[in-house]
Amino acid sequence: MKLRKKYLGLTVIIALLGLGSVSFHAYQKAKYAYDDFETPAYCRQCHDLFYEQWDQALMSDAYSHEWDEIEYFQLAVPHSEKDPAMMDAQEGCNGCHTPMAYLAGDVPPPDPKTNPRANESVSCDVCHTITGFSGDTPFNHNYVITPGKTKFTSIKRNQDSPNHQIDTTRFFASAEFCGICHNEKSPFDVWVKSTHLELMEGPYYKEGVVCQDCHMPDGPGKVAKMGDRYDNVQMHLFNGAHDPGKIRGTVEIRIAPHVQGLEPGEPLVLTVTLYNQKTGHKFPTGSVEDRIVWLHVEAIDEGGNVYPIPVDEKGFEGEEYTIAGEALAYQDMGIPLGIENFEGLRREMVPVGDRIFRMPYFDKEGRMTMMQWNTASLGVDYRIGPRETKVETYTFNVPFDVTPGELTIKAVMYYRLLVRSVGEYLKVPESEYTAMTVNEQEVKVTVYP
Repeated sequence: MKLRKKYLGLTVIIALLGLGSVSFHAYQKAKYAYDDFETPAYCRQCHDLFYEQWDQALMSDAYSHEWDEIEYFQLAVPHSEKDPAMMDAQEGCNGCHTPMAYLAGDVPPPDPKTNPRANESVSCDVCHTITGFSGDTPFNHNYVITPGKTKFTSIKRNQDSPNHQIDTTRFFASAEFCGICHNEKSPFDVWVKSTHLELMEGPYYKEGVVCQDCHMPDGPGKVAKMGDRYDNVQMHLFNGAHDPGKIRGTVEIRIAPHVQGLEPGEPLVLTVTLYNQKTGHKFPTGSVEDRIVWLHVEAIDEGGNVYPIPVDEKGFEGEEYTIAGEALAYQDMGIPLGIENFEGLRREMVPVGDRIFRMPYFDKEGRMTMMQWNTASLGVDYRIGPRETKVETYTFNVPFDVTPGELTIKAVMYYRLLVRSVGEYLKVPESEYTAMTVNEQEVKVTVYP
């Protein structure tokens, strides 16, 4: 038996208690009550700036967010009812999306439309009472939490709070704090979320950059409205995948044609260089089973005629999942939906031939799935890593009937939070699968008469 400390907070005395990770989660569930935690509205009385920032972020909406609600109540819960092996995964969703409900044993929580306390989602008092995590790797909500009058932070300011005690811990300023929920394993022991692990493997972590540097940047302000003003207050923005401003410019795009002019009937070879200059983890990251990023390249002649250009194949294993087609996928959705022999839905619903930057998830039958808890294996990882450059080539055979003159080549990278076919089928609000523009570039060549 060993007692281990991590940073300045106890991780968990797992060996001392004789608990494994599954047992630890059972130990967590129903250990506390809702009343053990302050409401965000209570915290707002003093921390008004932080509250308003949190309220605009998905942290405040992690349980009541429309897609998460649909995914949980239409897919995860009925799937666990049909397959008891999925029960822990269904219950575990709440460990990160509404920790208070999980810790109170209110699983599954009430319908968000009834406005239960579960709707407080990832609330102020939950985060500020976490002292560490169990084991050696943060994942699957293995936080150690001690609700009460003591609130934890990374920096001790000049003033004490009249309402609660303040304690500092280096853990609060670590990437591991975020990894507690932004790393996740499926019941099949597959990493279905690995944002923190991706950061650790990349160049930024080695340079001392952590999640908070980008998603909670320092700025001038007050920690509490009655307190002093500081130059380095950590903003509670948590802006990420759902923020078009955060997504915009993630990847730089440059197009290089092999010639400046050509005649109808000749091939035009285009080299498109993509550089991830913005994220410390892979792009996309997080719920990669839902996310879809693709590059669309097209030519537009002076007559306004548009010619989509499919990507040249590279020939690597699994490449078929990185080029848009008309294949069907997500057949395992038929299990929770109660549809026998469900044919599935369009895998991408983006222009055929476009390059996709993704990592496909597969169920135990080898079918592509968007239900992360049902993921038994992963396919090729063709996402773009931090500071990684990908080079794609496109060969456009200029048609004989093209309008002579200036030919514009345009490349646009798009991003969707959710595959459109899934969103439409499950009646998810359109905003969840509306395409965002990551970046774009165009060049011109001349087509001679």
